[in-house]
Amino acid sequence: MTSIDTPPGPPAPVAPSLPPELHGPVLAWFDRHARDLPWRRPEAGAWGVMVSEFMLQQTPVVRVLPVYEQWLARWPRPADLAAEAPGEAVRAWGRLGYPRRALRLHAAATAITERHRGDVPRDHGQLLALPGIGEYTAAAVASFAYGQRHAVLDTNVRRVFARAATGVQYPPNATTAAERRLARALLPEDEATASRWAAASMELGALVCTARNEDCGRCPIAERCAWQLAGKPAHDGPPRRGQTYAGTDRQVRGRLLAVLRESTDPVEQAALDAVWDEPMQRTRALDGLVSDGLVEPLEGGLYRLPLS
Repeated sequence: MTSIDTPPGPPAPVAPSLPPELHGPVLAWFDRHARDLPWRRPEAGAWGVMVSEFMLQQTPVVRVLPVYEQWLARWPRPADLAAEAPGEAVRAWGRLGYPRRALRLHAAATAITERHRGDVPRDHGQLLALPGIGEYTAAAVASFAYGQRHAVLDTNVRRVFARAATGVQYPPNATTAAERRLARALLPEDEATASRWAAASMELGALVCTARNEDCGRCPIAERCAWQLAGKPAHDGPPRRGQTYAGTDRQVRGRLLAVLRESTDPVEQAALDAVWDEPMQRTRALDGLVSDGLVEPLEGGLYRLPLS
């Protein structure tokens, strides 16, 4: 059977001074300013790196730190987590948000225990085959835990590359093939340097080249930045997606889960009804939690965190 392939788009524009001239200043800046985060320490190991990557998705470092420390103290290896019910992962996730990540991390730990004798695999393809792990997380674990050469494209890195290399204020709402080509073009050839570059460019976006109130005076590549050289033109692409929380189903789901996390016994419907006045939204949120596998309904109108 034949297939019609979509012709590749044009290559992403790259400023003339890139890529080698960016590496030295950014890496030197990282040496001086990198935060001392527990998942960056040698003792964290690949499992510590993986846990941090799950937790840090759409969640700031300051909120992750206490939960991360408690998680690793309780489950220092994947097998320790896999031995417990998935509902315990949801309970320990606390108020980090997006709790399906807890179920995915539990599923990944179970697969690591069953397929890889309890050790987080080094191979990028094996990482990608684990449940709940996409291209970004596989690349991040391979790079940060094992020092491999991969393009690690999170929101911070995409913003740095958009500004420094393509001269626009913000990257597209979703990662594009052009961004991936650009990230690969900017990778240092040496594996160890490439791994360091991935962490350094991410840190630069988190601390200096931020989404709002960027501090160009502290940026080690400001004089080479295409966006800065163009006069920092304002974003003229699709509207930026805002994140609302108050009054949304996400807020209702969070309140329902909070009741279930605080109880080791099944919870009655009445206790869940008390957390939100609007019955249709409350029912929709609870049904969504059940559908996502985060809540298990029992006979007699009882609910609990999942046991399997």
